[in-house]
Parts: sequence; C-alpha cells; structure tokens
Amino acid sequence: MASWLCAVAPVLHAQQAPPPDTIRLTISGALGRAASLGEEVKLARSQVDFAGTQVRAARSAVFPALDGSFAYLRTYASPFQVKSSAPADTANPIVALFKNLPFGRVNQYTANLTATQTLFSPKLGIAMRVATEFESAARFTLQEQVAEAEFQVRSAYVGALLAHELEASAGEAVAQAQRFLESERLRLSAGAGSELDVLRAEVSLENLRPQLVDAQNAASIAMLNLKRLINVPLAAPMVLTTPLDAPPAAVSMASLDPVAVVAGRSAVHAEEQQVRIANELVKGAISQYLPSLDFRMSLGRIMYPQQVFALNGTDWLTDWNATVTLKVPLFNGFKRGADLSQARIGLQQEQFRLAQLRESVQLQYQQAVGERGRAAASITARQRTVDQAQRVYDLTVLRYEQGMASQLEVTDARLSLLQARANRAQAIAQYYIADASVQRARGVSSAELSQAR
Repeated sequence: MASWLCAVAPVLHAQQAPPPDTIRLTISGALGRAASLGEEVKLARSQVDFAGTQVRAARSAVFPALDGSFAYLRTYASPFQVKSSAPADTANPIVALFKNLPFGRVNQYTANLTATQTLFSPKLGIAMRVATEFESAARFTLQEQVAEAEFQVRSAYVGALLAHELEASAGEAVAQAQRFLESERLRLSAGAGSELDVLRAEVSLENLRPQLVDAQNAASIAMLNLKRLINVPLAAPMVLTTPLDAPPAAVSMASLDPVAVVAGRSAVHAEEQQVRIANELVKGAISQYLPSLDFRMSLGRIMYPQQVFALNGTDWLTDWNATVTLKVPLFNGFKRGADLSQARIGLQQEQFRLAQLRESVQLQYQQAVGERGRAAASITARQRTVDQAQRVYDLTVLRYEQGMASQLEVTDARLSLLQARANRAQAIAQYYIADASVQRARGVSSAELSQAR
C-alpha cells in the first residue's frame, strides 16, 4: 500500500495542480511588453549597437596600429651557401668573406615590432562621418520601430476587445432567442400559442448559433494575434482589463500642422541621415583621386644560430627602419570615375526617397486625423441608434406579450438591436484605431506622448 501511494502521489499532485495564473493585461501593460520584449524592437536596438561598433571601428583608423611577430626560417638551399672541404683556418677566401654574413644561413629567427600611422588620408574623416550618421539613423529607426510596434499592439488590443464585444453581443442574442423559445413553448403548453410560433422561434435560435461560433472564433484569433505581438505564450490564459468604452465627449480632437508632423517624424530624420551618408559617399568617391601619406616604423631582432634551438641573449642583431610613403593614384581603368557616378546617383535616389517620405507622412497624418473625426461623429450616431433599437425591441416584446405583434416582428427587432450594438462597438474600435494611427503618423511612442503632456 505504501509503495502504491508513493507511485500514485505524483500523478494525483499533477492532476490537482492549479492552472497557470491568468495574465490580466491593460493596454498600457501590453504596450510596455511590446517595447521591452518584442523581437522587432530588439532587432532595432541591436542595429543601434551594431552602428556603435562601426563608429568605434572608424575611429580606430585614426590611431596607430602596432603589430608584433616572431618567425623561424629554415634554409635548405641558397646560392649564397659556399661549400669547402678545407679546414676552417685554410678555407677559401670566399668562405671567409661570407661566413660572418647572414646570407645562406640555415637557421634564422626574427622578432619584429611594427608601428603604422596614417598621416593624411581624406577617407578617414569621411568614414568617421559616415559611421556617425549611420548611428544616428539607427537611433531614429529604433524610435520609428517602437512607434510601429505600439501601433500594432494598440490595434490588436482594440481588435481583440471588439471581437470579445461582438462575441458577447452574439451570445446575448442567442440567450434572448433561447428565452423567447422557452416562452413560446410555455405559451403552447398553456394553449395560448401555436406550434408554428415554436418552430419559428427554434429556427431563429438556430440561425443565431453559427454567428456566435464565428464570433467566438474571431475572438480567439484576435487574442492569439495579440499574444504573438507581446510575446505571451499562446496557451497562457489572458484577460484584457481595459474596457472598450466610448471616448469622453470632451476629448481633445485638435490636430497639428502637417509640416510640423513631418519635421518631428523619426522616419524623416532617419532618411535625412541617409541623404547625408550618400553625400559623404560622394566625397569618398572624390577622395580616391587624392594622395595619401603613411608612416611606418619597424624594429626587428634577428638571430642566426648554428643549431635550431641554440637561442641566447647575446647573438641577436638589430634591424630598425622607418618609412614614409606617399601614395598617388594615377590610373585604375576608369574605376574611380564609375564609383563617383554611382555615388552621385545614389545621392539623387536618397533625395527622391526623402521627398516621397515627407509627402507620404503628411498624407498619412491628414488621413488619420480625418478618420478619427469621422469615427468620433459615428459613435454619437451609433449610440443613438442603439438606444432607439433597444426601445423598439422592448416595445415589440411588450406588444407581442399582449398579442399585438407577431413573432417575426420580435425577431426583426432583436436582430436590429444586435446589429446596432455591433455597429456601435465597431465605431468605438475604429475611433481608437484611428487615434493610434494619428500617433503612428506622428512617429511618437506612448512614453514620448506622456512626457510631452
């Protein structure tokens, strides 16, 4: 029995383990998760780090380069090697002449320390400026990516709220149809109704059930999309706590000057940096026609031992020299001219892209502002329609209970109320998505907006 309990206890514990904690998420919490955990934002941050390494790499060319080396050379045959069978004291004069020279030695060790410094090269300054501009462009791109991630999360959050609202509305319609069917069955059993009315109520209920299933499926997909954007496990239960309420009537609908929006958009600043980079590349292509001046100093120690490992500290010879090199480009098959033409064409293309982007930002902002105003006006009209549809449904049910209305009228009033509620929820969602589009067109994140306020 004890062994059986030991074997079964883990299984019982696993079966009785509580379900994972439900994540309760507000829209601000979702935005925070997207900014800190989203792969898109992380990728943009890594691009900024990469740009920083390029700046350091460009600056390194200004400092001198110091290299050390140690090498062993084994010579098996050389024209400077002179063979003689005579004793050393009666050797050939040629042997005596070359025996103390390094030519033809069998073993050679070399230790070198080389320093190189660029004295003049127009490419150095150009490379540093390009790297700095690239880093600035990467930072602007990061701001743009954060704004884009927040727009996607805000739209997905509102879309999930709308899907749940439509699901609740469809569920309420099914519940009303179910209650109406039960009422018709009671009327039939009491002799006050007919079998035809019961059949109509059943048909009406069954027609609403597919709509509820579609709404549930849409809500599930909307939640999965939101979880994907904010890096929440797809199987984790999550509840959205920010309600889909209509915006306050006194909400500010003021808009900015489109020119000011363009001037503050991060994407425009990033493209301006690209134009500057293209301009520096043109200067770099021109610099290929200019000379460069380098300084090089090498300090070496050389040893020629008779045996391979006969190293000591007294037989080393010093080899110390310095070189100043002036390199003047003369001709390379017209490649420099082709590079310069390509750089100038690239500069024109970036200028055209900048002009297109400015026009696109203006249009995007004005469209978003107009859509937000239209959605705000639509909310008021949709709310009035919902109030009227609710009143019509209540009066129709009352008239039906008094025998003054038909079942078809009740069904039609219920569907009208369901459609009016769905239209109101869609109008509210469209307003918040349009408001998110306004922020997206400005290219600012929620943190920047809170600081501005």
